[in-house]
Amino acid sequence: MLHELRIENLLLIERAELRFEDGLNAITGETGAGKTVLAHSLDLLMGGKARPQIVRPGAAEAYVEGVFALPPDLFAEGELAELAERMPEGAEEIVLGRRIGTSGRTSGFVQGRSASAADLRALGSQLLAFYGQHEHRRLVLSSAQLEILDGFAGAEHLERRAEYRDAHAEVGRIERELGELREREGARERDLDLLRFEVAEIEAAAPDPEEEDELATERDRLRHAERLRGAAAGALAAISGDDDDGGARGAMGVAETELGGVAEVDSELDQVTEQVRAVTVELDDVASTLRGYRDGIEADPERLEQLEERLTALDRLKRKHGGSIESVLAHAELCRFEIGRLENAEELAADLERRLTAASKRRTALAGELAVARAKASKQLKRRVAKELDALAMEEASVEVNLEPHPDGYGPNGSETVEFLVATNPGIPASPLRDAASGGELSRIMLALTSLGAAGGAGTVVFDEIDAGIGGNTAKAVGEKLRQLGTERQLICITHLPQVASQASAHFRIVKEAARGSSKATVERVDGEELVAEIVRMLGGDRGDEVASRHARELLAA
Repeated sequence: MLHELRIENLLLIERAELRFEDGLNAITGETGAGKTVLAHSLDLLMGGKARPQIVRPGAAEAYVEGVFALPPDLFAEGELAELAERMPEGAEEIVLGRRIGTSGRTSGFVQGRSASAADLRALGSQLLAFYGQHEHRRLVLSSAQLEILDGFAGAEHLERRAEYRDAHAEVGRIERELGELREREGARERDLDLLRFEVAEIEAAAPDPEEEDELATERDRLRHAERLRGAAAGALAAISGDDDDGGARGAMGVAETELGGVAEVDSELDQVTEQVRAVTVELDDVASTLRGYRDGIEADPERLEQLEERLTALDRLKRKHGGSIESVLAHAELCRFEIGRLENAEELAADLERRLTAASKRRTALAGELAVARAKASKQLKRRVAKELDALAMEEASVEVNLEPHPDGYGPNGSETVEFLVATNPGIPASPLRDAASGGELSRIMLALTSLGAAGGAGTVVFDEIDAGIGGNTAKAVGEKLRQLGTERQLICITHLPQVASQASAHFRIVKEAARGSSKATVERVDGEELVAEIVRMLGGDRGDEVASRHARELLAA
């Protein structure tokens, strides 16, 4: 689901922020007001190519950002694994961004970090299905068409596909591990020598995280032994004097004697006397501690040299293996594990071969089940979609489902690829959608297919030009179909038909204003009387048109 769309300095739009809702979201406005700017902003988020002169005049750059709910299986595809590492633990949203300079150069972002257009295409195709005139029309991609067919096949089929994905991923993991093991066979002895050397070096040093702090403290004490001893001696002289009867201690003794002479005369002064005695005892303790410290510390060049050598050895290990004693110890464990693998390479390879055979058999069996189910579902889908298209003013159109073996034998979703072929008129051979369908036709075909395959596919579907060339009862049928589909996933529809817009749960209006020789488009959410007024405008009436107003209210209440 697309939560928010932010646009800055894109063509007519200086700044806009749209917060979409579940269900059907309608975007309307006068012709030329800038509805296509919103469509193009979504196309940019999907990795689409930026148009020339897309940056608003006077601005240095344009920026588009989309905040999406994070689907739990978004990173199931292998090509998205690297992007998965950017997500913080427990994340519920993912943010895609695109910046466009006046030169036409663009830069993409995922979670605030740089990303390529290919990254945006890979993520965008999983988050957003775009149907209309823009180049990234998800339906013409084989993987997207497969999602439609699998969704139509039902929940049990999707569960079986999830099992297949796990099996396919397991085959891939074992093949990579086996490949790495075989690649290292030639350098096995060399790698073993290096790993054993590093383990021996670490074991000889026997690093201990607690030891390092203790050694550093002792080293600092020995480095400054004379200064520390002199400070302790000076402090002791100030407290006790040269003969242990002078200094602060001697003065406190005099004070205690004076106060003792008037003991038990005034209770208030007796309290002060007790405080003086306590201070005297405290001074005696401090003096004793300082005396012991002064007598116990002395320079030891030999011990200091030992400490320096030990800490230097630990620092060298830390620089080599991660920067901390803990990382040094972890590296040693990793080396021991790798030594075990290499020493038992033949046995490990045989085990991997057995596991690969078992995983491949399981994948093959699941792929066969998927193929049978898809062949059966494709025939049923062909019949069902013909009825759906008939209600959408495409009664002469027909759709074929073409299943072909996967070029690699097995892909992440099975052993075949799916392509929808369409004939929009009788007597015309069926052709791939990308060749046979216009923007409006593609949107309506997509509406029919998506409504039949609602269990699969992206969580957000965008329709542009879905109402091109239709009106009357057909427009009403399209609107009702969109509202129905909106109960199962989020829809965003750019439309000029009131029969469609009146079905929306959230309505956004684009208004273009001209001032001082320049134009600017603003986007605002409308409801209440403003929504009625917008439907009236779409019906061709004015705000004071009572007939159009009554018709608008009827459409909204339907």
